[in-house]
Amino acid sequence: MTAADVDLELPAALGRQLRVDAVRATAAAGSGHPTSSMSAADLMAVLLAGHLRYDVERPDHPGADRLVLSKGHASPLLYAALKAAGAIGDEELLTFRKLGSRLEGHPTPVLPWVDVATGSLGQGPAVGVGMALAGKRLAHLPYRVWVLCGDSEMAEGAVWEAFEHAGHEHLGNLTVIVDVNRLGQRGPTRHGWDLDAYARRARAFGWHTVEVDGHDVAAVDDAYTEAEATTDRPTAVLARTVKGSGVTAVANREGMHGKPLPDPREAIAELGGGADVRIRPAAPPPADGPPRAAAPHPLLPAYDVGDQVATRDAYGRALTALGTARPDVVALDGEVGDSTRTELFAKEHPDRYFECYIAEQQLVAAAMGMQACGWVPYAATFAAFLTRAHDFVRMAAVGRANLNLVGSHAGVAIGEDGPSQMGLEDLAMFRAVPGSTVLHPCDANQTARLVAAMADDGMAGVRYLRTMRGARPVLYEPGEDFPIGGSKLVRSSSGDRVTIAAAGVTVHEARAAADLLAAEGIGARVLDLYSVKPVDAVAVRVAAELTGCVLTVEDHRPEGGLGDAVAEAFADGRPVPLLARLAVRTMPGSATDAQQLAAAGIDAAAIAEAARDLVAAQGTRAA
Repeated sequence: MTAADVDLELPAALGRQLRVDAVRATAAAGSGHPTSSMSAADLMAVLLAGHLRYDVERPDHPGADRLVLSKGHASPLLYAALKAAGAIGDEELLTFRKLGSRLEGHPTPVLPWVDVATGSLGQGPAVGVGMALAGKRLAHLPYRVWVLCGDSEMAEGAVWEAFEHAGHEHLGNLTVIVDVNRLGQRGPTRHGWDLDAYARRARAFGWHTVEVDGHDVAAVDDAYTEAEATTDRPTAVLARTVKGSGVTAVANREGMHGKPLPDPREAIAELGGGADVRIRPAAPPPADGPPRAAAPHPLLPAYDVGDQVATRDAYGRALTALGTARPDVVALDGEVGDSTRTELFAKEHPDRYFECYIAEQQLVAAAMGMQACGWVPYAATFAAFLTRAHDFVRMAAVGRANLNLVGSHAGVAIGEDGPSQMGLEDLAMFRAVPGSTVLHPCDANQTARLVAAMADDGMAGVRYLRTMRGARPVLYEPGEDFPIGGSKLVRSSSGDRVTIAAAGVTVHEARAAADLLAAEGIGARVLDLYSVKPVDAVAVRVAAELTGCVLTVEDHRPEGGLGDAVAEAFADGRPVPLLARLAVRTMPGSATDAQQLAAAGIDAAAIAEAARDLVAAQGTRAA
């Protein structure tokens, strides 16, 4: 397609209408970002009128192009475009930012035409990489991913993780449009209108670049056509625009960011008045979605009770088995697949394995993009390194994404590597994510069952599985069930005087502590809370009623982890038992795993000592 093939009057008129509707929507709301929407209006108009293949009546069409508004604050532009395409009406447009409206200040998948939540700047290109990878390597479909960015967000490191990854993968189906309007929130951006500054960086990562006047619809159309014709690498369309374009009172003026226009009626008149331009994007080609399960249940690995197996090993084998049963399951890793054991999946299913290298933001973002396209991703790295991607995890929850994340090498039990490699805050981080599920298995069979459960259609939201480096004895039979939100009673007797609640490695230490206590005539009930969120509050309360005191022990910092989960089970006003918690309160150094557990005060000896103190305190309180 060339500029001569397109009626350029249509995108020009549509661009004016998009500006008018952005002004109207923000005026009705009394807030919003009209000037940021106005700068990109022509870029959006040309895309809608001549290049985007999309069916608004079937937004989940697997063959449709993907559009990610990375500059999510320019949501009035997106909503105005949806109105022009017939997805929403004018009445709904004017509910922008109002209570109960689907048209939120920044877009979320509450709207069926929005794939991922945006607004935390810099995430769009990274998520777009995941969508483009899904199209090129998984679905083998010709759809194109269009990402509209602002120039301010190009300062984000996540953008350049995305650019490097896209260049490495030669994603010719990805086009990033950068709205270079020169002005950020508080003043000029780092590079202003220097398009070549952006082009040099993009080209260094293997991208094709096109520099263009973002208000010349013919030039923009040619740029998009050039991007579509570039199939061996991604394209960055760098568009020089004017913030607040079309309205003299705000055009290229500082201090207008994030504010409705001072005189909306005058602005609308200057823009040519209201219009009702309608546009139907080109229809996408016929396509099928991701393949469905090849087998009803995966043939999970099975381990004999007493076997010494690391839960990370069980994760890798269970994920591989799940991939055999389900062709929609994909695996991603951050260049530690030999440690996380994702390499087992890579060897068996290389076409569905994605190496994201040491770029954890891109790792999580790619998984977000793939799940938006209907795939079931598992992304793994060290638990400690997932903290780098927390903002992507947070936005995944905002966007109602279904995401499986796995953190290995958790806690001081990893041994000699030292604190930089120890995930000690991960449970707190993931428990704080709304709608999340947090799992911490203690043995191989439990791990395998939980890996499969994470892929169940009934599961939703962000799911986190914590695995361990070292081998530990298998406690449970292969056929045992581990429901999400459940727990396992590892040890109990009629005379139990204390409950020890644990997860992961501390389950094994708790069992050993119970043996020490039993030799002294103190019965200890050991509860395996493998589901840290949702925690089995019923089992915790029953144990508390029977013993009167609960000791939690975790290979994690005391804040936000298992101890808090257990304490919250008594936050509804019911009587609270004696509670105590053991957790990692020191700054670890390098030592063996046994030495680390002892130094942190969470090994069997420390647990037994704390349990004795708790039982004594219980006796004092009873007296």
